[in-house]
Amino acid sequence: MEISIKYYVVELILRVFCGVIFMFQGYDKVFKVKIRGVIETFRYEAQQKNIPSFLLTFSAYYTSYVEFFGGILLILGLFKNYALTFLGLDMIMVAIAFSYLKPMWDMRFVFPRLILIAILLILPTRWAYFSLDNLLRILLAK
Repeated sequence: MEISIKYYVVELILRVFCGVIFMFQGYDKVFKVKIRGVIETFRYEAQQKNIPSFLLTFSAYYTSYVEFFGGILLILGLFKNYALTFLGLDMIMVAIAFSYLKPMWDMRFVFPRLILIAILLILPTRWAYFSLDNLLRILLAK
């Protein structure tokens, strides 16, 4: 069965859009605000809720680097399912952290990212035609 080009384009647009969002979010945390700044942003609230500092530090590093590198991998279409899995775990960590720190938190920035991850994980792999994963698949099949 032949697939219409529009399916390839839809997958490309969703994947690159999601990747750009995560990459720039991670870029900001890693290179502009810096990890220490991310930790300091949440330190007071975390101390008030008795969250161990190692957990806050781990979360800051994990979310920052996974968002940055996961976003780059999505843009390139390289190791897409791994990137989406780690970004999904990132979203779970963010939801747990924010819900614990402030139960009535604003989900308007997190929920759309979660939906994009879910959609991209559900789409058939063969739709990722414009990706490095597909190029590698073609090269390794020869």
